[in-house]
Parts: sequence; C-alpha cells; structure tokens
Amino acid sequence: MALEILDTNQEQSFRDLCGPADPEISRLLRPNTLRALFGKDKLKNAVHCTDLPEDRVLEEERYAFLTEWFDPIAAVLRCFQLFYYPNDGSVEMFDMKKQQKFLKRIKYDDLDPKDLFIGNRVKVFSRQLNLMDYGDEYTANKLGSKKERTLALIKPDAVTKIGEVLEKIYASNLIVTKAKMTNNSVHFLSSGPVVAMELMGDEAVSAWKKFLGPAESSGAQREAPQSARAQFGTDGIRNFGHGSDSLAAAARELEFFFPSTIGYGPPNTATYTDSTCCIIKPHAIAEGLTGKILNTISEAGFEMLALQMFNVDRANAEEFFEVYKGVVPEYNGMVNELCSGACMALEILDTDQQQSFRDLCGPADPEVSRLLRPNTLRALFGKDKVKNAVHCTDLPEDRVLEVEYFFKILDG
Repeated sequence: MALEILDTNQEQSFRDLCGPADPEISRLLRPNTLRALFGKDKLKNAVHCTDLPEDRVLEEERYAFLTEWFDPIAAVLRCFQLFYYPNDGSVEMFDMKKQQKFLKRIKYDDLDPKDLFIGNRVKVFSRQLNLMDYGDEYTANKLGSKKERTLALIKPDAVTKIGEVLEKIYASNLIVTKAKMTNNSVHFLSSGPVVAMELMGDEAVSAWKKFLGPAESSGAQREAPQSARAQFGTDGIRNFGHGSDSLAAAARELEFFFPSTIGYGPPNTATYTDSTCCIIKPHAIAEGLTGKILNTISEAGFEMLALQMFNVDRANAEEFFEVYKGVVPEYNGMVNELCSGACMALEILDTDQQQSFRDLCGPADPEVSRLLRPNTLRALFGKDKVKNAVHCTDLPEDRVLEVEYFFKILDG
C-alpha cells in the first residue's frame, strides 16, 4: 500500500516516525517508531519512507547497502548505510550508530556499479567500505536476485593459459572475486597445480557451465566450438576445467577451497626459491587487465609458481610498503591503492640475479616507461606513478621476503 503523507517539516519528521531501517536498531534506539513496533528484519521492516527531502515528490532509483569501515585512528569498526544513485553516479552515507548523515549526496565517478555486490570492498573518498548486506528490499531484488557464486577450477593442463582464460571470463561479464593456485586437486582426479576461482555474476553457475561447454572435449569441438573445452581441452579428463553443477554444489566446493569459517583451505604453491614477487594492483584488476598482464608475463618467458588474490587491509599495506616510507613521495598513495580493492600476488620464477623480471615491469612512472621502455608492463597498463599496474620487488635481498609476506604471512 502506497501512502502520500502530509509532512511540511523539511527536517523529515515522518522519517523520524519510521525509524532506522533495521528494526533491531529501531527497538534499541527508537522503540516507538513504526519499524521498531512492526518490523521483522532489514528487508521486512514494515514500511518504506523517503529518505531525502528532494526525493519526496519523485523518487529516483537508489541502491542501499549496509557497510563496515575500520577507522584506523580510533581503531573502531564503524557501520554506515551507503546509498548509490545510478542516474548520476552520486553517493551518500548515513552513520548507523549516530543516526545522522555522514556524507551528503555528492557525485563520485570512481565507484563502478558492477562492483556493488555483497562481500566486495569499495573505496569511497579513501574509505574502504566492506559491503555486508543489502540495505533495503528494492536493492536486494534489483541487484541480488540473479547474482550467484560458483567455483571455477582450471585443471593442470590449462593452468599455463590462465591469462587467456581470465580475459575470456572478463568478456563474459563474470567477476573473479577469489583465486588461488594450489596442488590439492584430489577431488577432481587430476595432478599438478590447479587454479581455483570464485566467480560472481548473473546466473553464474549456468554461465560458467556454458563457458566450459560439453564435458568431453571432442564433443565440445562439435557442439560448442567456441567453448573453453573445445579450444583448450583434449579429452574427458584433460578437459580444461570444472564447474559446479548447482548452487548447493557451488557452496560446498567454494567452502572447500575458500573456507568462510575457522580453518584453512588447500595450501598455495609458493616455493620461496629462486623467485621474485609481483603484485597486480587493484586498479588493474578492476579495469579487467589481469588477463592481459598475465599473458604478457607468460609471453616474456616467465613461469608463475604461485598465484592468489588478496584483500589487503591498511595496516598490512603500510607494513609491506614500509621500506618506501619517507623515501618516495607516493608512499601514501601506494598504500591507499594497495588496500583499495582486491589485488593478485604472484611468485615468479626468476633466477637472474640482475632482476630480469624487474626489467619487464619497467620504470615506476608509466610515462617514463612509455618513453624509454614501451613494451614493459607499466608502459602498457599503467596510468601514473601510483596506479602503475604492478608492484615488483626492487632489491634482490627482498625477493623471498616479499613472496613470504603474501603467501606465508597473509595466506596464513
């Protein structure tokens, strides 16, 4: 039932009567409000009311999310409602504890709508917000109804093609939210390293199965010549990859590789020997450049010994880049970039003590790289000295230390 309510108070007195969106919070802080009295949960919270005065007459489309942000100064986890307006790309934030507006509505071009899914981390004016839940039923129905997660497993015979695979996944409008190279593949009757990934997208289970094609590679070549198994598989076992058969199977298989509860998934494949560290930065991941970067690394003759995606918090980013503090003016920007979203850490086999992989990365400034070393990673994929596509170990003595930081400390 829709109601038009006479409300001449521009401070939104009727909204005060409705109370906070979460009935539990309403019952705690505002026990006489409509949502406190009649609401059940954040979706079945009895009533919807207009949040902003300017939206009263004609409400425009708006997505709402419940988010968490760790305040490093106060060492406190703060809860906000994040509102995103797709019509003009503006955002607004509401402090859940203080029950007051934290950020007035303002246009923010750096937030991509495709990054708005539960479990992701987004940056809003330098704050790393974890998207914990949908903030209202409309957003849940609009954005969450078709969103699924599934396991994508790249078998040993196709691991060397991982860059090309990621490019095709990106072109299929699926998002890689987790990834890890591991030797533990007993569940899939294969030996050697595999790459396990969590894919998220509209009807991801069926989308990934269609991407794979028929289980037998020869059948795939006849029936679905554009499928991955047709292009990369050889038979019914060495058939490129595995996909979950259902949502239930996906949940079970994802829990095995990426446990959500206490415990560890299968071990990574890091060797910590004759190797160096490379990190594909969050901006490059978000721009869909991961596959291109991995292809360039492989084409240059380098072998990837370990691969894993991480969401690095600010404290870890500061610790990892501590050697640059007070040395390079971009230190704060480097920290902000590393913790702005998911990154991908790589262990690269590199026995050349003259740092040949570092040569492939190129100078830290992409403009200088494009002038002097146009075929390097930073020249090809970098934007500026902070968003320069990749980090690589600078000093020979730090190679193993940086690999250990990600694959032993953070993965542990």
